[in-house]
Amino acid sequence: MEEKSQLLIEISNSIWEFAEIALLEHKSAELLADTLEKEGFRVNRGVAGMPTAFVASFGSGTPIIGILAEYDALPGLSQENLPYKKALVEGEAGHGCGHNLFAGGSLGAALAVKGVIQKYKLKGTIRLYGCPAEEDVGGKLYMARDGLFDDLDACLAWHPDYQTRVDVKGTQAIDDMEIEFFGKASHAAFDPWKGVSALDAVEMTSFGINLLREHVKPSVRMHYVITQGGKVPNIVPENARLWLWVRDSDREGVKAVVKRVEKIVEGAANGHRNNLKNPLQGKLSRNAR
Repeated sequence: MEEKSQLLIEISNSIWEFAEIALLEHKSAELLADTLEKEGFRVNRGVAGMPTAFVASFGSGTPIIGILAEYDALPGLSQENLPYKKALVEGEAGHGCGHNLFAGGSLGAALAVKGVIQKYKLKGTIRLYGCPAEEDVGGKLYMARDGLFDDLDACLAWHPDYQTRVDVKGTQAIDDMEIEFFGKASHAAFDPWKGVSALDAVEMTSFGINLLREHVKPSVRMHYVITQGGKVPNIVPENARLWLWVRDSDREGVKAVVKRVEKIVEGAANGHRNNLKNPLQGKLSRNAR
């Protein structure tokens, strides 16, 4: 690790400066994959249909140990290397979760294990998984779908933190939902009573979700953004969307909360059912992981 420390620092700093968001981490993935190839790893790039995903392997036989690496940044969090807020480029992406460290640290662990395999002529395989889009799409979903983890004996993950500790309950199940409402446009100044506001339904949904927070377990997390709320204030919005993530420590917990969220959505859609010619309609699509 001491021999490779300067290399790892340089790679971490480079990924910090690249600051590439989900599925666009081309420079970051290339830098990691190129480094691994130079270090003698066999690298399979563009796995699971994602150009920025890769699997790098060294050694042979079992046990097969995986190490996860993430390297995507977050939109809007551009930041200089300072302990206070100062954007490198205002409005651009940045590493708010330290995935530049995640990538560099995991790379270092893989190189260290490779060194031990070589020095002591050990049987076994070390793999570094380049996992893109963790902040948004969830690249590991597609890697798991394609069986890339199936033959592992163990898989190790970590995350930058302000203290060194073992995280024994770090995983979360999540449902990623888009909730969309369809109403009827009208002029908000002259005849708003003729409209059916999809934005009203989004606001009722968000209000219901926020009331629900008091009545769920401490392990539950619900966070959302309104991605469509109308074009201009003087038109009653006929289309509005809410993007919601529901998390819990296990899948059954998420399912239970989502059932309650679905009732909230249904209630919000029913808020305009008295307009029989143009009842407001709601649609919910979900991606579970």
